[in-house]
Amino acid sequence: MPHSASIASIDWTKLLDVMLVPGCILIAAIIIGVALNKAIKRRIENHLQIEETSLTYVFIKALQGVPVSFCMVAGLYWIINTIDIPPGVSKLFSYILFTVNVFTLTRVIAQALSAFVDFQMARSEGKLPKSTLLNSILNFVIYAVGIIIILQYYGISVAPIITAMGVGGMAIALGLQETMANIFSGLQLIVFKQLRLDDYIKLNSGEEGRVTDINWRYTTIQSILGNVIVIPNKTIAAAIITNYNLPYRDYTIKIPIGVDYDSDLQHVEDVTLDVARQVTATVMADSPLDFEHDVEPKVLFRTFADSAIEFDVLLHSARFDKQAALKHAFIKELTARYRKEKINIPFPIRTVVQPEK
Repeated sequence: MPHSASIASIDWTKLLDVMLVPGCILIAAIIIGVALNKAIKRRIENHLQIEETSLTYVFIKALQGVPVSFCMVAGLYWIINTIDIPPGVSKLFSYILFTVNVFTLTRVIAQALSAFVDFQMARSEGKLPKSTLLNSILNFVIYAVGIIIILQYYGISVAPIITAMGVGGMAIALGLQETMANIFSGLQLIVFKQLRLDDYIKLNSGEEGRVTDINWRYTTIQSILGNVIVIPNKTIAAAIITNYNLPYRDYTIKIPIGVDYDSDLQHVEDVTLDVARQVTATVMADSPLDFEHDVEPKVLFRTFADSAIEFDVLLHSARFDKQAALKHAFIKELTARYRKEKINIPFPIRTVVQPEK
């Protein structure tokens, strides 16, 4: 028993002797890489004002984290070529070196393509729809190719894996019909440019809000109250959609009003439009309309009601989140102006005739 313990102790000592220096080199390389990555990132943030719609931003974003991988590769290369280590350990380090190289290259390509897709969408000025779905698909394909390359280097045949995936893919597709339907519906929305990020939409089922994301499973929209509405992509693809950002950004706000029958309707229209223009200019001062499609407020008389002549005021907002503020300011200002101009908004009146006894 003591003899076995001494043998085990000698084996551990040899192992430590073999691994101590390579391990220290590898740890030191990783620490240096992390420090360099943080220093470069901090310097870029502090000294360079880079727009997210520039190729410089695309390049820098793709290279984030590369110093760590580069230092790790340098450390592994140093270990393999300068230190006398057993062949088995050397082969292990060569495997790690190849894996790090392939993973680094794959990561850079994936980040570069994702950033380039965002760059092209930003340059398109809204002509191309933007979402995380395209980036997710690109990343999946690129990383899958990287894994296949690594497996082939290890001597693992990928043909049986691909065959098994092909055979099992049908079974998986049948079990994930809901998920697959949402993925292809999301791609349909993107390819045919039905929706884009920041578009304000309304579905025939009643949900409305600003599109915040289209991912592989669902589309999220933010309502005017700030709540997030999550809708499956296939539901969006099958719905009747009103897109208030197409062909240009314009959200119409309809406010019903009624004035009594003694009112001068031309005077009512002039006063109402004057208030509408003033309120719109004040509330939307930081968010002007598209000047090529500037839409004036309108007054549309609608009907002779029981106690009033009813009409609608149509206001226009360039931002969906300004609708409530615009409506609030208009009603408040119009009420004060009507009182000043002696324009009466009558209470509903109903005459009840009682039969004679």
